[in-house]
Amino acid sequence: MPVSRQRRATLPDVAALAGVSTAAAGRALGGYGSVSEDVKRRVLDAAEKLNYRTNRLAASVRTGRTDTIGVICADIESPFFARALRGISDVAHSHGFSTLVTNSDEDLTSERNAVQLLLDKQVDGIICAPADVRQVAHLAQAQSSGTPVVLFDRMSDELDADAVIVDGAKAAYQAVSRLIALGHRRIAIVTELRQPREQDWAAYLTRGSEPSLGTLSPSEARLLGYLRAHWDAGVPVRRELVRRTGAYEADSAYKQMKRALALKRPPTAVFLVDNLMTVGAYHAIRDSGIAVPRELSVVAFDDLDWSVLVSPALTVIAQPVYEMGAEAARRLVARIGDRGRRRRAPPSWTSP
Repeated sequence: MPVSRQRRATLPDVAALAGVSTAAAGRALGGYGSVSEDVKRRVLDAAEKLNYRTNRLAASVRTGRTDTIGVICADIESPFFARALRGISDVAHSHGFSTLVTNSDEDLTSERNAVQLLLDKQVDGIICAPADVRQVAHLAQAQSSGTPVVLFDRMSDELDADAVIVDGAKAAYQAVSRLIALGHRRIAIVTELRQPREQDWAAYLTRGSEPSLGTLSPSEARLLGYLRAHWDAGVPVRRELVRRTGAYEADSAYKQMKRALALKRPPTAVFLVDNLMTVGAYHAIRDSGIAVPRELSVVAFDDLDWSVLVSPALTVIAQPVYEMGAEAARRLVARIGDRGRRRRAPPSWTSP
């Protein structure tokens, strides 16, 4: 015998149970217009008894908002983005917003599709870690259509938008300068550089004109800090020690670290630009039987949970990832509340 389904409660049902008009019930549940505290209490009690759920689409037509924000992660599996998402969602929830999360896998086409999906869902704003900070026309178009955008972990000279980032070039400079001060002269770096940017960086291996930080990915900014530390200390940059993976992948970092360790004159220290690079490179160091730090000094960007479990613990540049996510959400909520304000705020530079 087929099971009969209970009819879903409607707004008139709630109004009838509360003994008020449908319009008054709608105002009480939607938080707009004027209703007495007594009416509001009766309506809310009736809605709870009937298990009534507000029609968000209808509410959005009245208010012009869906109370949702969209987030485009570069890599949702990364511990960095997982922690940032917690900060974003906590702040969003505290302001009455739900969060829709998408993943670009650092792919520009996927990111463009994600932006369109979020716009189709009529999100009130977007937080994005752009796959390519030089190609952000789709984000600019979203802004021009009235959807605020806040950049996370990257800034762009091509987009008039708030950005919440750590100054990766400065942090890398300080870390590598410390290694140089300790006497290291052969410091490797394992970094992500993709075609065609890989050829572009050949020009920066000797000091000269330097790129703007608003044109660089996080790994490129950290490579720039690595280079600057060498230039300022008068230490030559060894081309064979700049190990490029071509992607944010632990396996690629493993291979590049292995190749660096197999050099006729291997490095005495290594700087790893992010958590995935650290995982792969550390496995390569361990599999090569090299003792850290007695035989090889290691400095890694990002604080990983497992880094304190190895003995001795790894030296890391710890980013305030949760707070970065929270600040991105706060900025977006502020923009949503003031859609008419288009002036770009200065980037939120957070010290690691």
